[in-house]
Amino acid sequence: METLSLLQWVLGGLSGVLVGFVLGVVGGGGSILAVPLMLYVVGVEDPHVAIGTSALAVAVNAVSNLVIHARRGNVRWPCASVFALAGIAGAYLGSSLGKAFDGKRLLALFAVVMIIVGIAMLRRRNTLGFADARLGRRNAAALIGLGATAGGLSGFFGIGGGFLIVPALVAATGMPIIAAVGSSLVAVAAFGMTTALNYAHAGLINWKLAAVFVVAGMAGGTAGAATSTKLASYRGALNTVFAVLIFITAAYMLWKVS
Repeated sequence: METLSLLQWVLGGLSGVLVGFVLGVVGGGGSILAVPLMLYVVGVEDPHVAIGTSALAVAVNAVSNLVIHARRGNVRWPCASVFALAGIAGAYLGSSLGKAFDGKRLLALFAVVMIIVGIAMLRRRNTLGFADARLGRRNAAALIGLGATAGGLSGFFGIGGGFLIVPALVAATGMPIIAAVGSSLVAVAAFGMTTALNYAHAGLINWKLAAVFVVAGMAGGTAGAATSTKLASYRGALNTVFAVLIFITAAYMLWKVS
C-alpha cells in the first residue's frame, strides 16, 4: 500500500468533509465524488484502491447520516429495506466485475455514468412527491428491480449509489425528495459495505485514509443533514449547481484518462 504525505492526509480530511456534507444534503453525490477526490486531490495512484477505500468511507458516513435523518422522520424504512436487500446481491456481483476491469477503462465508464446521473438530477430537480407514499403491491416489484440494478452499478463503480437510488425511490414510490434522501442512505450503506468487503478481501483498501475520510465526513454530514432539511423546498437550485459540478468532474476525469 502506498505511503501518503502529510499534505495528502490533510487533503484527505478536507475531501472527507465535502463528501460527508454532500451525502447529508442530497443522499448521494458525495459518494460519486469520493473516487475522483481520492485520485486527483489526495493523489491515490491505484484506481481500485481509490474505489475500495471510498466505498468503505461512504458506507460508514452513510450510517452516520442515516441516524440524523431517521431522527428527523425522513426515512421510509419498509421501502428502503426492500430496495437495499434487493441491491446487495447486485452490489457484490458488480464489485467483483469492477475489480477485474481495467482501471482506466473503469474510470472512463465512471465518468460517463456521472454525466448520465447529472442529467437525471436536472430532470428531477422540481419533483415534490407524495408525503404518504409507502410500500405496497404496486411498487414492490419496482423497488426490487430498481434496487438490484442500482446495487449492481454501485458495486461496479465503487460508489454509494445515492444519485441512482434517490431518483429510483422516487420513481418506484412517488415519495418526496427529502424522504428519498433519508431512505436512500439505507441502501448507500448496504451497497457501499458490500463493495468494501469485496475489495478488502483483495487487499484494495487504504484503511488509514478511509478512517480519515470517515471522521472528517461525520462532521460534514452533520452540517449536510441540517442543510438538507432547511433547503428541502429549494432543492431544484441545489441539484442544478451540483449537476454542473458533476459535469465538470466527469469532463476532467475523461481528459485525464484519454
